[in-house]
Amino acid sequence: MQLFYAPDLDTDTGTYLFTEEESKHCVRVLRLTEGDSLHLTDGRGLLCRAEIVEASPKHCRVEIRERWSEYDRRSYELVMAVAPTKNSDRFEWFVEKATEIGIDRIVPLLTDRCERRVLKTDRLEKVATSAMKQSLKAYHPVIDALTPFRELVAQPFDGVKLIAHCEENMPRRYIGKLVPAASRTMVLIGPEGDFSPEEIALAHQYGFEDVSLGHSRLRTETAAVTAVADVAFINESTLNN
Repeated sequence: MQLFYAPDLDTDTGTYLFTEEESKHCVRVLRLTEGDSLHLTDGRGLLCRAEIVEASPKHCRVEIRERWSEYDRRSYELVMAVAPTKNSDRFEWFVEKATEIGIDRIVPLLTDRCERRVLKTDRLEKVATSAMKQSLKAYHPVIDALTPFRELVAQPFDGVKLIAHCEENMPRRYIGKLVPAASRTMVLIGPEGDFSPEEIALAHQYGFEDVSLGHSRLRTETAAVTAVADVAFINESTLNN
């Protein structure tokens, strides 16, 4: 299945016109032509099967033949708030893998010990789009601007709220014991230098629970992907039982 991202997709028109960049990719790279089928998603759960009616490398036009709403919708909602890594490639790797596994929202988190204090999200959007298309998903994660820790934890969130840190004198429970299936969950992942004691205390004041991701000490991006995979496993295991 060839999947294209069309955030402005309007099924009421019955047709869709690709941008010049996507048209060139469709016609010259994939070598699709009139009569060939492909799929479109708006990144919000809508999936359409379409047929090419005009195979121009500058303005490829398709007609929508079938549509499915809430395609392959997950039973849970996951928000990951993660401190950006000093090496941007590592944070992009997290965004890619989290999108492939399944995630609703990514919040780059500005913490006291954050290694990167400026972050451009346009590159992260492209990484997420590519991962969504590659993994054949109909949901594109929302990617927030860099958000101060104190601002995020104070925001209302109706669901399970977890903070992963390395303070050994604080008891932590494994994520599988804290996250029920089909729930809304937010997980905070700190920088390489961990959250500050003040940040951990503030998170507790706003109802965040301490969570363990296992016995190993993980890099920021590894911990974040581990949390995403753990939440997915919790939900998929329930479905298979």
